[in-house]
Amino acid sequence: MMKAIGYTHSLDINEPNALIDLDVDKPSASGRDLLVKINAIAVNPVDYKIRQRVNPEGGDPKILGWDAVGEVAEIGADVTQFAVGDKVYYAGDLTRAGSNAEFQLVDERIVGKAPSSLSDSEAAALPLTTITAYELLFDHLALKQQSEKSDEVVLVVGAAGGVGSIMLQLLKVLTGAVVIATASRESSKNWVQELGADYVVDHSKPLAEQIKSLNIGEVTHVASLNNTHQYIDEYVEVMKPKGKLALIDDPESLDVAKLKQKSLSLHWEFMFTRSMFETEDMVEQSRLLTHVATLIDEGKIKTTVGKHLGKITAQNLIAAHRILEEGRAIGKLVLEGF
Repeated sequence: MMKAIGYTHSLDINEPNALIDLDVDKPSASGRDLLVKINAIAVNPVDYKIRQRVNPEGGDPKILGWDAVGEVAEIGADVTQFAVGDKVYYAGDLTRAGSNAEFQLVDERIVGKAPSSLSDSEAAALPLTTITAYELLFDHLALKQQSEKSDEVVLVVGAAGGVGSIMLQLLKVLTGAVVIATASRESSKNWVQELGADYVVDHSKPLAEQIKSLNIGEVTHVASLNNTHQYIDEYVEVMKPKGKLALIDDPESLDVAKLKQKSLSLHWEFMFTRSMFETEDMVEQSRLLTHVATLIDEGKIKTTVGKHLGKITAQNLIAAHRILEEGRAIGKLVLEGF
């Protein structure tokens, strides 16, 4: 048996059994799976969204959690990349039991070697946002990884959030692009500049006007991390013909016909696609996580922990869900140990 935190009915976070401490069967590894002993986790909006929307089937509890750091305790017969005792980090698979448990099964193809220079809780803040940012920039927007200056101009909207905070660092370290970030509060402006933004514009005011006044040419790529429906007209206005727009949010509707005149391409990034459909390039998540761990250990990228909420318990996870639901999180929320 092992300890886990989950839920049996989809409830409001203020209900007594919204999340509960459980004892469940400890799984064992087979095939390409690793059995990971969980040391630390981070909590993301996806956790509370699933808790609110998905009722567990057949009376079995649902275990959430898609950011973890731990040690490989057991390996399946077909595992080739990892050994027992390896320290790993990963975001996991939406279709399987999550990381809010003492042990978790995860396919080796979506697991990276954890950065050795960070504590477990610092590393736990990274996988989901790192994969999202990396895939968006290099798979969807097809930005070039190079050290010399390029003629690319990238606009990152919602740059001070979790994904934006990693994305700005990746842009600074791995590309030669000019980076425009959006931020409205003074603390957010300072934060995005510290992380590598060349220019900052205020997303609470019209964007196109501010971007044009920078006199740096047209925007070639847009990473739209929130409120895409609100900014779509401005994107079309500032973007260079044949530019690329990628988003991660879920607008209720989006008039994509507006992109036609400039032949702009639209890309959606969902970091669970590779694991959900077991795509042939699934192992790219392992590679990118290991790549970023190297950049962290070289001191080129830093973690984005906001608050350590203590041990991995139902009570502390309820507090984390509440903070995220109320939009009060600054940086990532992490928990550690059982």
